Amino acid sequence: MKGPLFYSKILLFGEYGIIKDSKGLSIPYNFFKGALKTTDTSSEAAKKSNNGLREFADYLEMVQKNSPGLVSFDFKSLKSDIDAGMYFDSSIPQGYGVGSSGALVAAIYDKYATDKITVLENLTREKLLKLKAIFGKMESFFHGKSSGLDPLNSYLSLPILINSKDNIESTSIPSQNIEGKGAVFLLDSGSTGETAPMVQLFMEKMKQEGFRNMLKDQFIKHTDACVEDFINGNVKSLFGNLKQLSHVVLDNFKPMIPTKFHELWQRGIDTNEYYLKLCGSGGGGYILGFTQDIDKAKRALQGYNLEVVYNF
Repeated sequence: MKGPLFYSKILLFGEYGIIKDSKGLSIPYNFFKGALKTTDTSSEAAKKSNNGLREFADYLEMVQKNSPGLVSFDFKSLKSDIDAGMYFDSSIPQGYGVGSSGALVAAIYDKYATDKITVLENLTREKLLKLKAIFGKMESFFHGKSSGLDPLNSYLSLPILINSKDNIESTSIPSQNIEGKGAVFLLDSGSTGETAPMVQLFMEKMKQEGFRNMLKDQFIKHTDACVEDFINGNVKSLFGNLKQLSHVVLDNFKPMIPTKFHELWQRGIDTNEYYLKLCGSGGGGYILGFTQDIDKAKRALQGYNLEVVYNF
């Protein structure tokens, strides 16, 4: 057995802000992917994944029992497949902020949910919100608390615009210009990040009035502006807002940025050759970068592992 492929995602804008109702924009990233399989079940990775799926299935039974109206699964098939050694074969790096657990959640829902909302039907706002709620509940097994956005992105394989907590829609973004000098890229920090402790840290910071004001008056303001600019292709305005956003993050989210990148982050702001921001919850994994001239950025970031994800 080999199931359909589910892709990783990149949250371009909205990390942490969407917890407090900022806008957000998430896009599928087809470079990494995963699928459920029952072939080659003897490898260590397959066995580890299979054990994880067993625990996940127990958790989903609890979800179904506690929220019967939300979602139901064909547990007979799921358990029989797990007993046959089923595992999630994935190239999506874990702890890198590109949605490894999201793709797994999407794959399980797609194959085993009994009354599923499919990608082919007319996806009204109600249906998108229901999917997001289901996926949030499912993915909480991995992170303690989940917005459900990563699995939603992986499941639909479409860019998703978050206007607010209860207002999301699939959207289109300007088509890539492969010849373009402008680019969004991923920078490998060389270490993994854990989502749960980072979110916990953020929640602790939220207890301070100064931090809450900064979030509302600066972080969310620039995040919302970046989302609008990106969708509408306003490149000049986008880079003005990105510079501000990069600055706000460096000043207020230092613990989420691996220490060895603090100087590199500042250098981008000073030289305008690139701007860095968090990719997901931070603490490691990938860092997201934006530049108006990818050749300049590559020279400035020589020696770092850089992967272009979108050209404009």
